[in-house]
Parts: sequence; structure tokens; C-alpha cells
Amino acid sequence: MTNLSRPDGKLDAVIYARYSSDGQREESIEGQLRECKEYAERQNMNVILTYVDRAISGKSDARPEFQKIIQDSARKQFDVILVWKLDRFARNRTD
Repeated sequence: MTNLSRPDGKLDAVIYARYSSDGQREESIEGQLRECKEYAERQNMNVILTYVDRAISGKSDARPEFQKIIQDSARKQFDVILVWKLDRFARNRTD
């Protein structure tokens, strides 16, 4: 899949990173961002924005940056969302 609206054909990607308050630290955000950026580079994607929720559980979708990424997605502001691990984006409410 390529972005035909960009002259270079790269996909516009955004990164969503999150850590919950249960024993995780700010460094986990930096690691998530680093690995997602490295992946984007290997896949020839253009990272245009990052969304980060700090010390917020993934069980609820009432997360400020999560809500913003959903709104921006509806406005087609980017082509793909990158996450380090799917549970950073959303968790099962019974977890």
C-alpha cells in the first residue's frame, strides 16, 4: 500500500504509545517510540505525529491522546497507526 497523494509514495504514519500506572515508567514510552520509529523507517513510512498517554490504563477509552487519534483518524489525517504492542492501544476490559 502506498500513499499516492505524497510525491514520494510513503505512507503517513502516527505512533500511539501508552503506559499504565502499574509499575511502568516514562522510559517505557521512549522505548515504544524508538522501536516504532525504527519500524517505520524500515517500512519506508513517514512518521508525522506521536500520541502519548502517560499513567493511564488501557481498559478505558477515556484517554485524551487516544480520543485525539480516533478523531484525527476520522478526519483522515494519516494512513496508519503504529503501536509497539496491541495492548498499548486497547486492552480487554476483563484483564
